[in-house]
Amino acid sequence: MTVRWTNSAIAHLVALHEHIARDSPRYASRMVDRITARTRQIGLFPLSGQSVPEYRDPAIREVIEGPYRVIYEVSGNEIRVLAVIHGARLLPLQPPKSENVETV
Repeated sequence: MTVRWTNSAIAHLVALHEHIARDSPRYASRMVDRITARTRQIGLFPLSGQSVPEYRDPAIREVIEGPYRVIYEVSGNEIRVLAVIHGARLLPLQPPKSENVETV
């Protein structure tokens, strides 16, 4: 399946890299690599993540990588990464929008 990232999910990834890089640029790059590797995994096994309990929508799923929740939507032959959120943060009441996607 094709994995596409929403603009907001890309912004989340950039922000987490910048935040971690203040203390350790090397660890920041490794965390981004781990997260992007997980999205390649969900491209091969889209149902390997669990449903996001906050949203109660079976198409909205997540995988956990370190302290981060990678939230994605399965739609047809495509996976859309919607958000990358630290597990300690609350999710928005509504799932992130899946428009404005880029293949990464």
